[in-house]
Amino acid sequence: MMVKTMSIVASNRRFLAKLSLVALGMFGFGYLLAPLYDRLCGAERATQTAAKDAAHPVTRVDPTRTVAVQYDANVHGSLHWSFRPLQKTSQVHPGELVHIRYEMTNESNEPVIGQAVPSYAPPAAAAYFHKIECFCFKSQLLRPHETRSVPVVFLIDPAIPGDLPTITLSYTFFEVRPRKSA
Repeated sequence: MMVKTMSIVASNRRFLAKLSLVALGMFGFGYLLAPLYDRLCGAERATQTAAKDAAHPVTRVDPTRTVAVQYDANVHGSLHWSFRPLQKTSQVHPGELVHIRYEMTNESNEPVIGQAVPSYAPPAAAAYFHKIECFCFKSQLLRPHETRSVPVVFLIDPAIPGDLPTITLSYTFFEVRPRKSA
């Protein structure tokens, strides 16, 4: 009986030693979790920042060249809005961040939702025209007789070829009708 008791005691001691090692390992893991979390989140932030920078690359301004940018505004069909750029043209250095504004007014007695669609002339210029902020990214709701000034922020890629000295940025507003539920 004594041998059996000693083997149970030895077995319990081994089990207690293993359990102590597991508890110590868990404590160590918990202790190191905060720095590990900081490193993982830092790596994720670096990845997100790199992806954002790739989407909107920082460019150098080319002060030796200018591109004439003309602004145009149109309203399609039965949309009772007036719509115009607040400036007709600008001289832009490739790589320069440009801020312009358009103004729109709902001339009807009803609220109306409109969506602007941009176009570029010549069409090849679209590849070098990068909008960072634009009212055309989402639909615009104007209440009756409401007037709103809206921004466009863009830059022209410095890689634009020299044979594109003038670009026309044109927007056409279309009425967006809400879908009727079935």
